[in-house]
Amino acid sequence: MAHRPKRTFRQRRAHSSDSDDAEERSAEPEAPGEQAAPGPPEEGPPSGVGRAEVTDWRARARGPRGRGRVWASSRRAAGAAPRAEGSAVPEFRMVDLSTDEESETHHSPESKDDHSSSSNSSSSLEEEFSSVVNIPDAAFIQAARRKRELARTQDDYISLDVKHTSIITGTKKNSDEDPESEPDDHEKRIPFTPKPQTLRQRMADETTPRNEETSEESQEDETQDIWERQQMRKAVKITEGRDLDLSYNSESQTVKKFDTSTSFPPVNLEIIKKQLNTRLTLLQDTHRSHLREYEKYIQDVKSSKSTIQKLENSSNQALNFKFYKSMKIYVENLIDCLNEKIIRIQEIESSMHALLLKQAMTFMKRRQDELKHESTYLQQLSRKAETSTNGSLAVGEKTPWILEEIESRRSQRRQARALSGNCDHQEGTSSDDELSSADMIDFQKTQGEILRDHKQIFEDVHDDFCNIQNILLKFQQWREKFPDSYYEAFISLCIPKLLNPLIRLHLIDWNPLKFDAVGLKQMPWFTSIEEYMASSMEDSKKEDGSDKKILSAIINKTVIPRLTDFVEFIWDPLSTSQTTSLITHCTVILEELSTCGNEVSKGKQDLLKSIVLRVKKAIEDDVFIPLYPKSTIENKTSPHSKFQERQFWSSVKLFRNILLWNGLLPDDTLQELGLGKLLNRYLMTALLTASPGPDVVKKCSQIAAYLPAKWFQSSAMRTSIPQLENFIQFLLQSAQKLSRSEFRDEVKEIILILVKIKALNQAESFIEECHLDHLKSVIKEV
Repeated sequence: MAHRPKRTFRQRRAHSSDSDDAEERSAEPEAPGEQAAPGPPEEGPPSGVGRAEVTDWRARARGPRGRGRVWASSRRAAGAAPRAEGSAVPEFRMVDLSTDEESETHHSPESKDDHSSSSNSSSSLEEEFSSVVNIPDAAFIQAARRKRELARTQDDYISLDVKHTSIITGTKKNSDEDPESEPDDHEKRIPFTPKPQTLRQRMADETTPRNEETSEESQEDETQDIWERQQMRKAVKITEGRDLDLSYNSESQTVKKFDTSTSFPPVNLEIIKKQLNTRLTLLQDTHRSHLREYEKYIQDVKSSKSTIQKLENSSNQALNFKFYKSMKIYVENLIDCLNEKIIRIQEIESSMHALLLKQAMTFMKRRQDELKHESTYLQQLSRKAETSTNGSLAVGEKTPWILEEIESRRSQRRQARALSGNCDHQEGTSSDDELSSADMIDFQKTQGEILRDHKQIFEDVHDDFCNIQNILLKFQQWREKFPDSYYEAFISLCIPKLLNPLIRLHLIDWNPLKFDAVGLKQMPWFTSIEEYMASSMEDSKKEDGSDKKILSAIINKTVIPRLTDFVEFIWDPLSTSQTTSLITHCTVILEELSTCGNEVSKGKQDLLKSIVLRVKKAIEDDVFIPLYPKSTIENKTSPHSKFQERQFWSSVKLFRNILLWNGLLPDDTLQELGLGKLLNRYLMTALLTASPGPDVVKKCSQIAAYLPAKWFQSSAMRTSIPQLENFIQFLLQSAQKLSRSEFRDEVKEIILILVKIKALNQAESFIEECHLDHLKSVIKEV
């Protein structure tokens, strides 16, 4: 704990040089508990200042500037002395002066002189500060000097042994005992070289120019700061001494002085030599182990390089790895390419489907509208009225224009048949699917744009990723080189999915309803898949036949769905050309499915179901045979008779188109559609209202000609199928009426019809009943 200096200037000056050492010696015997929480040095005025001046000094210290406190708090060092718990000691920056002081202790033989000089420098600073205090006058100082001289000259001689150190030391001791004693000028050592300055001296030198340049007020502030630093250094030294005694783990950074009193064991060269040899042996062993590890690593690196080189050059495993890696990269790129293009393919496919659907709906709507207007017109004629039944004048005004357009197209078809030499043609059996020139140009333009976009889809893709033959070649190489892994990877199940977008792209321009459409077997992708399957059967050692199902899977997943869309939305069952072309393609597809697999696929069932539904819809929507009085029908040139004839033959045409599905659709289904729904419900009604004659026989003969011969192949069959019972009865009635007239040839024709449909029992009964023995030979020929 630093003590406040006494008020007399002389006492402050005498103790200023030795205040640090005195406080260090006084701090050592104190108890640790008393030093645990040292307070800050008590701030007080310099010695020799009166009470009023002290009050004035304290007021300045607490002034608005407060420079000392701001500086201390803003420069706190990490090595500051720790504060005791609960104490309100302000934090000060610890200034490490040990370096300068120890250097003076070890390297300067006159450390006490340095302390005296440092005390003189500090006292000089205080003398500057003492300008505001009472200084003794010259007479008092001269009297004190004479008194000291008298004290020195008590001895009668001056010693010739010049021992300045002892003199100065004694002088210092005397000065410690007597603050008033000071050495004279001749007793002081004359310095010939500048001595190293301590931190206090350097601080004093730095502050001196400032004090000279600043005003009196700044000099007072600087003096106050110097005094505060001195008090802080005293507190720091006390704390450092305490921490050094209490613990070595203190945060204070003090340098421990070398204790010369410590004794070491005697030096034995043998022990040192033994320890060095042991250390050398350990280092040599460690070095040898490191060398062995290094050599081992070198050998491992060489063996690894040689193994890599061997695998890259000659190993089958390396080749296998290269192939599998290249195949993996190829398949990933192929999938990425197809995933990117599939959206565009679907858009173009939908555009083409919408275009064809629009055309088909145009034909269907026009046919139904024309049928409605023509029937209404004939009803008006039969009733001799100018308006329709519902009184709508709009229909009557539009009907003549529609009838003229219908007749214009019919005349064009007659001219075309006359040029082609087809004179045996019935009105109503031709397909009314002509487009106007403007509609045809618009359709061709839109179709051309779609096909142009279709060709541009894969123009930026390499052939290995868009050509089906090249893709199959990659998988064929895999199958030839590594058949086991090929079959284990189930490639036969993956190929149909990979080829699906490409095949759909090829089928965009394919219309199975056109008579000149390219068959599936003539398509490049179809032949490529067949060749791939054929090579599989030749090269494969395993007779599992997994690749045999590739084509059936592609047809089932790709071709049949597109064909089903055509059947449901675009196909017109009244068109013989469309029906014939569709049946041709369906026959090829279903045959391929039957040869590739015995199981009935879901795609095939969906296709057949869609055909049946479309036929039923055509029978319900498109078949219309009007009934008129016989007087009206007997006139063959009347519009009513012509209209009825056209509608009858149109229904016969549909009857024929339905029966063309024989072999694809089940017999029960065909008999229900063709015989039950169309023949017995519509055609027989028209025949029953007609007068027996050559025209009726011709119609019956044409109907019988369209019946599939497969239904009547059994030689033991004597009775026809049940659905033809009404037709057979009508034939017998017509034959009986004709047998009484001059139409003998027509009767024979009717007997031939009965024989063809295996109504042999009915034919024999009729011959015996009518005594037509000349016709028995017809039955015997069968």
